[in-house]
Amino acid sequence: MKESAVRTESGLTVDDDGSFAVVTFGTGERLNALRTEQWEELGRVAASLAERSALHAVVFRGRGGVFCAGSDLREWDGASADEVDRSFWQLEQTLRAIEDLPVPTVAVVEGVAAGGGCQLALACDLQLTASTAHLGMPISRLGILVPPAFAARMSLRIGPSRTKDLLYGGRMLPAEEALRVGLVTSVAPAGALDAELEALLAGWSRLSPASLRAAKAAVDLGLEPLVAPVRREPPRPAADPQEFPRRLAAFLRRRKG
Repeated sequence: MKESAVRTESGLTVDDDGSFAVVTFGTGERLNALRTEQWEELGRVAASLAERSALHAVVFRGRGGVFCAGSDLREWDGASADEVDRSFWQLEQTLRAIEDLPVPTVAVVEGVAAGGGCQLALACDLQLTASTAHLGMPISRLGILVPPAFAARMSLRIGPSRTKDLLYGGRMLPAEEALRVGLVTSVAPAGALDAELEALLAGWSRLSPASLRAAKAAVDLGLEPLVAPVRREPPRPAADPQEFPRRLAAFLRRRKG
C-alpha cells in the first residue's frame, strides 16, 4: 500500500494512503505526555482531516509503543491559574476536533492512556487495546477539577456509577478490566496489535465510505441530547488554586527522585 507521510515540527506524523490516515503523536519519551502546543497541533491535524471526503477512517496512536500519559505536567510548574485553565481548554478543543471527525476513528492504545490520554482514547469511536495496556483518570491526586466533558465521555461508555468510582479512586484499569466494563472496545492478544489493526482497516476498506460516515452520524445524532449541554458549558477552573500547586510540586519532586 503506497502511502504519503507528513511530519510536523513537533514530530507528529500523518501517514495517508488516500483511504486511511494514521496520526502518530508524541516523541516516545515521558510516556508521550503532550504540551499545550502539541495538543493544539493534534487538533489542527484532526480538523484538516475532517475536510478529506475520500477518507474511510483515521487512526490515532502514540509513538514508541505508548499511547499518552496526558499533559506534560512540567509545563504547569510555576504556571498561573489562567495558564493552566487555557491549557485544559486547548486539550478539550482538540478532543472535540477528534470527536467531530465525520469518519470512524480508532485509538491504538499501548502502554498507558492516563488523564488527558485516556480522554483522547475515549474521543475516538473505537479503542483497539494492547493486552498489557492500562487506562484511567488519576487526576484527583493532583487537585485537578474534573471538567463536565471529561466525566461525560466516561459516563456515556461505562455509566455514572463506574465513572464516579474511577474518578474518585484514580485507579488505572488493566486492559481486560477496561474491556469488561466497556471503557474500550477490543483487546488484542499479545503481539497481535498491528495485525488486528490491519484486519479492522481491511474490513472497512471493502465498505462504502458514505455508509461508514452515515453510521457514525446516526449514532452521534442519537447521543446529541446528552452531549450538547456539556459542550455548551463555558470553561471552568481546571485546578484547585490551593491544592494543585502543592500537589504538582510534590509529584514532580518524586519523579526527579
